Amino acid sequence: MLLYKRKWRYSMLLALLLVGLLAGIQLKDKYFKFSKNLEIFATILKELDSHYVDEVDTEALVKTGIDAMLRSLDPYTTFFSEEDLESFQTSITGAYGGIGAVIGSREGKAIIFMLFKDQPAHKGGLHAGDKIIQVNGEDVVDSSHDHIVKLLKGMPGTSVQLSVIRDGVAQPLAFTLNREQVTMKNVPYYGQLQQHIGYIKLASFTPHAADEVKAALASIKEKGAEKLILDLRGNAGGILEEAIQVANLLIAQNLTVVTTKGKAATLIQSYTTTQPAYDKTMPVIVLIDQTSASAAEIVAGVIQDYDRGVLIGKSTFGKGLVQSVTPLHYNTQLKLTTAKYYIPSGRCIQKINHSLHRQEKVTEEDVDKPVFMTQAGRRVYESNGIAPDIEVEELLRLAPITVSLIANNLIFDYATRFQAQHARIQPAREFRLSDSQYEQFLAWLQDKDYAYTIENSLDQLLKKAEEESYTEDIKKQIASLKAQVQCHKKEELQKFKSEIKRILQQTIVARYYFQEGAIAVTLEHDKAIQKACALFQDMAQYYTHLKVTE
Repeated sequence: MLLYKRKWRYSMLLALLLVGLLAGIQLKDKYFKFSKNLEIFATILKELDSHYVDEVDTEALVKTGIDAMLRSLDPYTTFFSEEDLESFQTSITGAYGGIGAVIGSREGKAIIFMLFKDQPAHKGGLHAGDKIIQVNGEDVVDSSHDHIVKLLKGMPGTSVQLSVIRDGVAQPLAFTLNREQVTMKNVPYYGQLQQHIGYIKLASFTPHAADEVKAALASIKEKGAEKLILDLRGNAGGILEEAIQVANLLIAQNLTVVTTKGKAATLIQSYTTTQPAYDKTMPVIVLIDQTSASAAEIVAGVIQDYDRGVLIGKSTFGKGLVQSVTPLHYNTQLKLTTAKYYIPSGRCIQKINHSLHRQEKVTEEDVDKPVFMTQAGRRVYESNGIAPDIEVEELLRLAPITVSLIANNLIFDYATRFQAQHARIQPAREFRLSDSQYEQFLAWLQDKDYAYTIENSLDQLLKKAEEESYTEDIKKQIASLKAQVQCHKKEELQKFKSEIKRILQQTIVARYYFQEGAIAVTLEHDKAIQKACALFQDMAQYYTHLKVTE
């Protein structure tokens, strides 16, 4: 018996030694391959720098190599150079030092597309539609969009001088603005939709998102709201802690909100609510769509998993990956995917398995969707983001004439003209463009170009016919078709009058009431909101969606 025990000990010791030896060999082999490939990369870079036919930017080449390497993993693992860090920090915090305006580019010229209320650009007197021609004395007419934005941003308290061209004003206008810390609102709009139905638009999860939602909730309840529509459409996510606190406003204390699971044991962590719910009985409807992602999906998923409310809209984006930021040398950073999010039912909200996609060319439709249960026992599924309880097709199909007017910036330009002629308008949800004002718009359109795609095709066909010496008869037929399209366009301006007026009204309202007004004026025609309000009018049906059906 003693001999057997000794043999057993020797066998175990030998096995452990072999395992350690094999592990050491594998580790050594892994580091050898790592070192070998780094050496090859450095050699290639050196050869390119020394012998490539044209001058090369080695720093740019390395950045390209890093970006390509990270893209092969997943879309969210990203390297930030020193130049990229400012925009990255803005995306996390929602704050930056600047003038509070959205600057776009049109025909190579910088134009102010939108102003933020009570920010330096608005307080200083700039208008949407103003074209920027100088910043701090520097001519920027032919400068890149990124360069102009860089000039406008700066430390809060510093000043910036602008020269702009404004529609209807003969000479350029000069402005001196004091930069401020511009903070984007997480809740750009809230209010009453119908009697006893409150609405909160939650656009992001940057710092203080939960505080803003709580304040909005308190306000609508004070005004008589007994039911809540929480709109998470277009919300790309943000800070996990803010998502937990937002969920905590509507669900009880000590409930699991999300669990992260990664390769390292330290990344397996559950997050629970820490405070009593602000309101755990108010009926809730959450609106979601294909662009609701990450933290927004966590909140929507938690509401669904605890049967706390009904989800309406379209399946969410499906971003269930956790990123951690690691500082690197030379003031650079790596945003690295380290774990996945799992909501209370146990399902992961990640739509695509990127490791599987790297191995095989498959789509999410090819992957089995495991079944999970909500707290009440309702069936929910994994691998498709968060699916709504009630699906609503939200996208309004605009007529070609409306699309053409928008694409050619004619809606935007007319709103600029309208603002120049009208100092004020009615409140956002009351403003309506009159029939006579619409006729003024049509008169203004007469000498404007808003060609359809088919018109461009006819122009190309006519050019081809002329190049290849087709008969005059064919050219006349093409010209006749163009004339018919022109007549058709004029007819469509009347046929789709209500649609075009609605888009015009929304654009004009945004000039006077900014982001808040732009949201408010869209609510009346919103299919998902209409569905939500109708469901709240039939509470028996509302509660049916939260129960298990055989």
